[in-house]
Amino acid sequence: MPTLTAVVGSADGLHARPAGLIADAADELDADVTIGLPGDEPVDAASALLIMTLGAGKGDTVEVTGDDEAAVAAIAALVEKDLDA
Repeated sequence: MPTLTAVVGSADGLHARPAGLIADAADELDADVTIGLPGDEPVDAASALLIMTLGAGKGDTVEVTGDDEAAVAAIAALVEKDLDA
């Protein structure tokens, strides 16, 4: 299963706005993708509420895993952007 690490780029971490944008993008993909802090249980990337429960802040490293390499890369790229801008 493809896995990429990504550094959270949003200034306030994965709060409501970035989590919502990531979840919307993941929901549109034809793949299952999860996001998690290293060593913790990953959550469904298509759920903004679950993403927010991670408590990931700016600069934190998360692992993005899924069953499709392109989908994993797309979600990892979103995590690294400043989605508050």
